[in-house]
Amino acid sequence: MTSFLTLPGIGGSGETHWQTLWEAADPGFARFRPSDWDAPDLADWLTALERHIDQSGPRPVLVAHSLACLLVVHAAERIADRIGGAFLVAVPDPGSAAFPAAASSFADPPRRPLPFPALIVASSDDPYAAPAYVRSCAQAWDVGLIDIGACGHINGTSGLGAWGQGRQLLAAFHAGLRR
Repeated sequence: MTSFLTLPGIGGSGETHWQTLWEAADPGFARFRPSDWDAPDLADWLTALERHIDQSGPRPVLVAHSLACLLVVHAAERIADRIGGAFLVAVPDPGSAAFPAAASSFADPPRRPLPFPALIVASSDDPYAAPAYVRSCAQAWDVGLIDIGACGHINGTSGLGAWGQGRQLLAAFHAGLRR
């Protein structure tokens, strides 16, 4: 039974990414898989997300990174009654120069409160989103925000390894959901 469903961003989170390491260390994690990691299409990713949620245990917690955070927000109304919450790491800004053109279908995420508990974890020097943008998302989505300092895009190249701090944040978030 899956307690956590990991949702990697574009490229699919490689071998040194914390999502991959968490999945390898804990059978309670499963990975969602769209048709194509490198040419993301919102409609395809939405279909894959719903399919994987339905195959998971009851009300899994979504553990999203980067582009997948926007996927969760786009899917929010469709999945609200089927998930326990969402842990959103490194929310990207679709309006930034760094945002991949291949992911243009993910632009313009809804700017309304999410219908489930969520927490954004951000880095103060993320090349894909300025802190002000991430704060505006937290406010629009009515979710908590934790800035972990200068950690880049909080990915494999950030050198975080299994990212123990992230596991602790997820554990605390998850514990709060069970009340």
